[in-house]
Amino acid sequence: MPTMYQPLPEHPHLDARDPGLLAAVARGEARLTPEQGLALLTGAPLHELGRYADARCRDIHGDTYRTYVIDRNINYTNICTAKCIFCAFKRTAKDHDAYTLEHEQLYEKIAELSAIGGTQILMQGGMNPDLSLDWYLTLLAGIKERFPHIHVHAFSPPEMIEFVNFFDPPGADLVEKVRWVLARLKDAGMDSLPGGGGEIFAPAVRTKIGLGKCTAEAWLQTMYAAHSLGMYTSATMMFGHIEGHADRIHHMRMIRHWQDKAIRDFGTGEVPADVAGDPSVKKQTTGGHYTAFISWPFQPDNTALGRLREWPAEGDAEAHGPAFPGDVVAQLDGSGTKDLHPEFGRRLRYAGATEYLRTQATSRLFMDNIYSIGSSWVTMGPHVGQVGLYYGANDMGSVMMEENVVSSAGTTYCLDEAVLCRLIRDAGFTPAQRNNVYDILTVHDGADAPDRRVTDWSAHRAQRLHAEAAKGGAVSQVTVGGRKR
Repeated sequence: MPTMYQPLPEHPHLDARDPGLLAAVARGEARLTPEQGLALLTGAPLHELGRYADARCRDIHGDTYRTYVIDRNINYTNICTAKCIFCAFKRTAKDHDAYTLEHEQLYEKIAELSAIGGTQILMQGGMNPDLSLDWYLTLLAGIKERFPHIHVHAFSPPEMIEFVNFFDPPGADLVEKVRWVLARLKDAGMDSLPGGGGEIFAPAVRTKIGLGKCTAEAWLQTMYAAHSLGMYTSATMMFGHIEGHADRIHHMRMIRHWQDKAIRDFGTGEVPADVAGDPSVKKQTTGGHYTAFISWPFQPDNTALGRLREWPAEGDAEAHGPAFPGDVVAQLDGSGTKDLHPEFGRRLRYAGATEYLRTQATSRLFMDNIYSIGSSWVTMGPHVGQVGLYYGANDMGSVMMEENVVSSAGTTYCLDEAVLCRLIRDAGFTPAQRNNVYDILTVHDGADAPDRRVTDWSAHRAQRLHAEAAKGGAVSQVTVGGRKR
């Protein structure tokens, strides 16, 4: 039973920084146009962006609680057919440090998570052509049999597209083929689909940095197929490399557009209060949609992309003009082509803390139909992540029990539950543990809260961040005090 859904009204004649427009956006009464979103991202003072993004977040989530989840990132294989130049994790099957974990190894990891009160696994891998559909179905069924209380947030749209290529399912179009695969994974025990592999949707950027990875249209159609089955999904964006600012807004616009479509076609899963008790009303609705958006800057270490020169270098302005090549190419409709600047795809513009906060705040204001905005402390560090709670984020993400992908590119922060709770509390909020759909499980407002049980913070250190080693899953790096050593 799809809902009667109309997107919020736009006011394209107003300046992006018009106080009335921004106040209406913060109250959930107006929608920014792409042009207004770009103007805010590139021109609004940082404090102004933060103030309105924080107001929008408080309108949705209130003033009291900010959340986190206890989960474990499990990368079941690093063998991958894609050739993404921003990735330091991928291996070929012939590499000496390639691995695929056995089912029992995966069950052991989940048992360790369950023992510390975890509620969810984020399970993703490379796109490994040697794994059959039965391998995945048996794994999922085994997880649900042993750990029925653990939510399985698994795979990603690029993995799904490769599943279609590997398994050749029936279907008249891509959505039907993906739905066929997803339905079987869902029946076996998969609960929701993460937004991995979003990167940047603009074709000029995506084809340059993600060779062999699915197109933006395939990514979005995969998510739509998941929504049609009632699955909740998340969306992501990796920025701060060769893209222009307009590419970021185009990326957010596409997610917002497909979220509108999912809500219009499938509803939200909620039964209206006035018919909830009426047995004559059909209440079945899938309600699948995006629940969250998380963005983070590119991490360059050990990657081919990271070897590009930064912009600007000496002589660039004289030879090519002062504008960053990505901004010359980028268009709000995603139509930019690489031939618009001779240095496009050859130069990097990294995103530091300020640019990260600007992008996160803009995402909260622009993506009015997305419930949760996550703060990316994993890449930005705990204190920038904490500041992100005042720039539109309501969620601090995961207690990082294990991480392999970002750490391969040179960034490894590790926080346990006590530290995460303290960061939230020191920002002026009450920490609360949540589940995958952002229902609060435990409010930590008493003396027994994880951070309040710590008596000596000078001695409190994260004990270990697990990362896979070659052939067998041994620990290959240890994190002490939040940085790898």
